[in-house]
Amino acid sequence: MTRATNPVDVGRKTRLFNLHRMQPIPRYNVLGVGVSALSLTQARDAILAARGRLRTGYVCVTGVHGVSEARRDPLMRDSLNAAWLDVPDGMPLVWLGRAHGHPEVTRVYGPDLMLAVCDAGRAVGLTHYFYGGAPGVAAALRDKLSARFPGLAVVGAFTPPFRRLDATEAAALRAEVAAVRPDVFWVGLSTPKQERFMAANWRELDAAVMVGVGAAFDFHSGRMRQAPRWMQRSGFEWLFRLAVEPRRLAPRYLRNNPLFLIRIALQLSGLKKYPLP
Repeated sequence: MTRATNPVDVGRKTRLFNLHRMQPIPRYNVLGVGVSALSLTQARDAILAARGRLRTGYVCVTGVHGVSEARRDPLMRDSLNAAWLDVPDGMPLVWLGRAHGHPEVTRVYGPDLMLAVCDAGRAVGLTHYFYGGAPGVAAALRDKLSARFPGLAVVGAFTPPFRRLDATEAAALRAEVAAVRPDVFWVGLSTPKQERFMAANWRELDAAVMVGVGAAFDFHSGRMRQAPRWMQRSGFEWLFRLAVEPRRLAPRYLRNNPLFLIRIALQLSGLKKYPLP
């Protein structure tokens, strides 16, 4: 695919048009990724404001892992920068936002964002569709959240195959979503899979906004435990998750975290530039 026909480029232009209609949110540069300078409350309100719209864009919930993937993969970097919102899911990105002169920045943790939107959305009739997770997780998530938030309007839940959807499956998904037109299409896939999925599909699915929240599906369905709050606030949630899933996460954390610190030191010192596209 050439640069001129890259769907992410088209998405970036559409995002800028949508931001012109809605109040723009500034971004700060973290290793060439534009992170939205906002709080959890602001992110929640922006998603609520998209209710009733069609194809506003998609929201990436980004931490050290996402930014590190973006350094290795230009398509991932384009997907993050083309997002309607790219919110700081991780205390290192919060600290960097404040260092860039944005004191209002707080952690927009994917699981917390999901709960906040589901809770507040009941008052305005926000509708939800859950896409992702291991077999049975999307349905369990629907049931758990519906019990937790009486009146929650869930219009669909689907667990996709681990592989990419084929043409028939993609057409069936488009038809199902078109029939219910959810306000929020929640995506629970791993990074960078969910970011690529949203970048490639948000213009094809009749939803107001897509939000990628990854492990929130596992946490809120009861499939996996969350780190204690003090670890989430201190920036050491990664250590808890490493202890729970060492085989899967050890290569990620042991590679990404030191490289991230080195690159950030180079960026902040001015020794290396990481320009935004």
